Amino acid sequence: MRTDQGRQRLYAAGWLISAGVMAVSFRLWQLHLREVEQRADEAERTRDEAAQRRAMEERLRIARELHDSLTHSISVIQVQAGVAVHLARKRGEDVPPALLAIQEAGADAVRELRATLGVLRSEEDGAGSGLGQLDSLVARARAAGLPVTVTVTGAQRPLPPEVDQAAYRIVQESLTNVSRHARHASASVHLHYAPEALSVQVDDDGKGTVTGTGTRPPGPGLGLVGMRERVTALGGQLHAGPHDGGGFQVRAQLPARAPS
Repeated sequence: MRTDQGRQRLYAAGWLISAGVMAVSFRLWQLHLREVEQRADEAERTRDEAAQRRAMEERLRIARELHDSLTHSISVIQVQAGVAVHLARKRGEDVPPALLAIQEAGADAVRELRATLGVLRSEEDGAGSGLGQLDSLVARARAAGLPVTVTVTGAQRPLPPEVDQAAYRIVQESLTNVSRHARHASASVHLHYAPEALSVQVDDDGKGTVTGTGTRPPGPGLGLVGMRERVTALGGQLHAGPHDGGGFQVRAQLPARAPS
């Protein structure tokens, strides 16, 4: 009898020891698993930090190149335009509107370049240019000899910064293309604020489509490529192409949900 009781006690002790060993083993396994996860997270964070560091270094390199190559050239153009304006006024002559447009465009280019350099040297995007500068952009285009009309429909409202900037750049690039490639053309800009989107449309009535005659090139230029990349990055759609009866149209649909 005592022998059976001893065996039962021995079995119970064995089960307790086994359970204890299993509990300790399970705890050690949990600690090991947690350590592995922490190491994986640390490795991922290290890779992210390294990638961010490389991206920042590249942005600084681009900023330096832009500063060294563009700032000087734009400043020279701005100074020369200012001297020409000063001399014309000193002689009592009328200053050509195109010259005033060059002077103003140079000042705006310096401002935008400084803003861009600031963005490249920081870790967050800046406000940049937006539709708040649309009136100034249109005024410069008119001063340079391009008739432009602007129509705004829908409930005008503040836009997300990236949408605001993209819309401005689309209008800016479109008007630049009209000035460069469409002879004796006029342009119209139409902004439509819908509850879920912003529509940007720029039309011109230029006639030329042949390269080498001072008119619009037939293929997509880098400006159109840049516009398409901007719109696609925002999840929007872009159409750009000639009208059947002549002229050219750029139409972008940008997601821009109204604040609730």
